[in-house]
Amino acid sequence: MATVNLPFGRDKISVTIPDSRLNGILLSGAHSYHPDGGEEEIVRNAMENPIESPRLRALVKGKKNIVMIASDHTRPVPSRVIMPAVMAEIKEGNPEATLTILIATGFHRPTTREELIDKFGESIVERDDIRFLVHESQKDEDMVFIDTLPSGGRLLINRVAAEADLLISEGFIEPHFFAGFSGGRKSVLPGVSSGVTVMANHCSEFIDSQYARTGILEGNPIHKDMIYAAGKVNLAFIINVVLDENKKVIKAYAGHFDKAHREGCKFVDVLSGVDALPGDIVISTNGGYPLDQNIYQSVKGMTAAEATCKPGGVIIMAASCKDGHGGESLYDTFAGGADKNEIMKRFLSTPRDKTVPDQWESQILCRILLKYKVIMVTEAPREMVHEMQMDYADSVEKAISMADAYLGRSDGTITVIPDGVSVIVRNKE
Repeated sequence: MATVNLPFGRDKISVTIPDSRLNGILLSGAHSYHPDGGEEEIVRNAMENPIESPRLRALVKGKKNIVMIASDHTRPVPSRVIMPAVMAEIKEGNPEATLTILIATGFHRPTTREELIDKFGESIVERDDIRFLVHESQKDEDMVFIDTLPSGGRLLINRVAAEADLLISEGFIEPHFFAGFSGGRKSVLPGVSSGVTVMANHCSEFIDSQYARTGILEGNPIHKDMIYAAGKVNLAFIINVVLDENKKVIKAYAGHFDKAHREGCKFVDVLSGVDALPGDIVISTNGGYPLDQNIYQSVKGMTAAEATCKPGGVIIMAASCKDGHGGESLYDTFAGGADKNEIMKRFLSTPRDKTVPDQWESQILCRILLKYKVIMVTEAPREMVHEMQMDYADSVEKAISMADAYLGRSDGTITVIPDGVSVIVRNKE
């Protein structure tokens, strides 16, 4: 028997699987990577040796309106580790400078003060020379038109970012289920973009593209829009980190928003790439808190399972989802009981400029549900899970029993992905 620990909220749950059934465990190399130095040192070294860019201390000279885009409460970016190095560089180059931190919520709910303190630490949140603002994508009065995206969508950006003398960002790089990788340009679009812009970029045509997949940048139409947006708003400098399973920094990249980011993506691509191990049952997670706060985010971990589950198989998704569904439109799409084929047909016939909120997440979930049975092990209400056309289980063991019953056999192979958002699952040629 093999016992596997799975991140679940802020804790872990374990599942015991017979050796005869365990097909394999897919793990990112980040879980066993041994970094050179501590977290603060790694970040500081990256800041001192930026890629294709002057140091931040040089960029801030003479700048009065410095804005840093920072990730929101749904991302495990260790801002309390990053900020000391950022502020040291800023103060070295411009001792009188003040900094505005614009929280990149994208299409998410606003980040609370408590969540800011949890992320940055009270000492940063309380500083007199730092001002915090939270982006709200639905506030049209906060947006300014910049240009037209390659997709044809209107690029509307938060005025605070657009009017900065110097725009920088922090973030982290991990595989992303339709943007290829997180981090870099993504802090601008969708991070601080209008909901109108986000919906144009996340249209059904792009989500359906074979290139809008985990680990792919070249040919990815969503990435193309994002790069264009970051360039147009003059994102001047980034500091992005790579994290291990404990959300600790193991690598950092600073400098040019695209070139530094691409270097980080190359590292993550090698570190996170795993060969698919097709299983009748695939167990996945969203890597625990903060990415498994709701069902909306948990679709990401399901896509890793999708990439290695046998046709007609079962995906077991273990995610806390204490915040419930996380997207009213996502919930409504499935709770109406509509046939999934009709739902997908409706999505694919929706023009780019008619995309509705959360359509992209609904489209990907629908794609998965059309191919696989999905059982959620979660703290979200049982009724909510059922209404969203998935099955509910109160333990992974129970979910396996349910999967066996569905498949009509008790010897199906089981593949486990302890952190579904940290891997790039590739099918062997």
